[in-house]
Amino acid sequence: MKTVSTTKAPAAIGPYVQGMVVNGMFYSSGQIPLNAEGDMTEGSIVEQTNQVFANLKAVLEEAGSSLQQVVKTTVFIKDMNDFAVLNDIYGQHFGEHKPARSTVEVARLPKDAKVEIEVIAVVG
Repeated sequence: MKTVSTTKAPAAIGPYVQGMVVNGMFYSSGQIPLNAEGDMTEGSIVEQTNQVFANLKAVLEEAGSSLQQVVKTTVFIKDMNDFAVLNDIYGQHFGEHKPARSTVEVARLPKDAKVEIEVIAVVG
């Protein structure tokens, strides 16, 4: 097992790591819309989702992977009324690549974020 850590994404805000590589697969912790300095990205689901993807790209790169190697995502959204907008932004980041996905509406996310996304990806 290899711990993944980069200063290009926010540090963990609890007793966990940004991600782990095990047997050629990367497992990320959930990314919320904190910038690399740990400040919350304010604004709509658009701004928050774009920040989450910036964080995911940074930890994937550190792991030796990319969005194009993601096989599964789990999306936690605070308000399912934002689903269509989130889906558009999500699609822009993945392009033609379409990993498996689960999306769940939740009552509350850390730091009162509107969205949190975790990924599983192939490394190499």
